[in-house]
Amino acid sequence: MFKQTGEAPSDIHVVLEATSVYHEHLTYALYEAGIQVYVANPARTRDFAKSEGFLSKTDKMDSLVLALYAKEKHERLHRWQPEAPEIRQLRALMRRLEALEKDHQREQNRLEKAEFAQSSDRVITSIKEMIAALEEEIRKLKQDIDDHIDGHPQLKKDRALLRSIQGVGDVVSRELLSLIHSRRFQSAKQCAAFVGLVPMHHESGESKKPAKRQRGGRSSVRGKLYMAAVTACTHNRDIHALRMRMEARGKSGMAIVVAAMRKMVQIAYGVIKHQQAYTPQVA
Repeated sequence: MFKQTGEAPSDIHVVLEATSVYHEHLTYALYEAGIQVYVANPARTRDFAKSEGFLSKTDKMDSLVLALYAKEKHERLHRWQPEAPEIRQLRALMRRLEALEKDHQREQNRLEKAEFAQSSDRVITSIKEMIAALEEEIRKLKQDIDDHIDGHPQLKKDRALLRSIQGVGDVVSRELLSLIHSRRFQSAKQCAAFVGLVPMHHESGESKKPAKRQRGGRSSVRGKLYMAAVTACTHNRDIHALRMRMEARGKSGMAIVVAAMRKMVQIAYGVIKHQQAYTPQVA
């Protein structure tokens, strides 16, 4: 790359798309070489490609789209910075836990179907043994995550701050801690949008459609937040007040829970950013 461009590494800008975990090794390698790296949201680059009339999709065309996107949107792009090793390890542990929990749910579904279909005892025993093994590994992994957090003073402090929020317990505090440290969010709203909890409004002239939740985002975090938000609607004074205001406006139960989830993420972002325990704003 350096021979082809004739430029110093620090003068080279590389934009690539986030592709699950597959872009991470390249991102670190480029950063360590001294190159300025930017990671773009694939949904936004796809929308940009459509707006520019790129209908086909090839590797060469994707490269061109990314180059044009970087040129047009360079003021909105933020330079990628590597996360601290303890954060990277925490995210890896959380990804593994999420995978095991999905496997556990699949085996539970298989057991239900097998018992309903009166499958052989051997099949049912096999499924039950797999469920037991997964439950034990999930238990150990959760302990490893807790030990990892306790072994790093700032993570331990941040988790304690999160747990000062009524409705946030062991499970949700792990998720929120990993979430908030996973990116350099510029605002609480940006953090909530990353999870997929920001409503999208549709207004044109006199036409106004009900706001809908944006698609995408961190479904795993939303899943954990759901029950926590239901609890917070009763026991967290700020979120309870939010619930009462929305009920007075005739909002649906689901809209209220989503708003409560969004509020919880915003509060969590605030306590970590300001390093202060949660204090209800409603008297």
